[in-house]
Amino acid sequence: MAKRVLVPIDGSEQARTALEYALEEFAEETVTILHVIDPREFNTYGGIDGWVDIDDLREQRRAQAEQLIEDARERAAEHGITASTDVVTGKVARAIVEYAVEHDVEHIVLGSHGRSGISRILLGSVAENVVRRSPVPVTVVR
Repeated sequence: MAKRVLVPIDGSEQARTALEYALEEFAEETVTILHVIDPREFNTYGGIDGWVDIDDLREQRRAQAEQLIEDARERAAEHGITASTDVVTGKVARAIVEYAVEHDVEHIVLGSHGRSGISRILLGSVAENVVRRSPVPVTVVR
């Protein structure tokens, strides 16, 4: 039986690199591509014109996520892989680990932005949190 591999993506170059790695290294496995919409992104101020319409922002983020997932699905197809895909909402690192547990994922492959120092402290590290919390092996691609 094929191993179930989860590849979280966020639209960054690092995520694209991780996806390419997973598609090449785990070509015989069952690949799921996941995008997490962080609800904290909805708490934003629109500047001079006032508050942003949260419902519009949610719809925009969902549409962007679907396009991102579709692009990744097409990339997988170019490698001859039919990948399953999903979009979930939540705190990114926690949502990735919960998804892995709930869907019996056996390996996670994700990209790292490679932040260090104060930027890592201020911005956090999704990859680091996933590595610490994951009950399954994690490959971090830089």
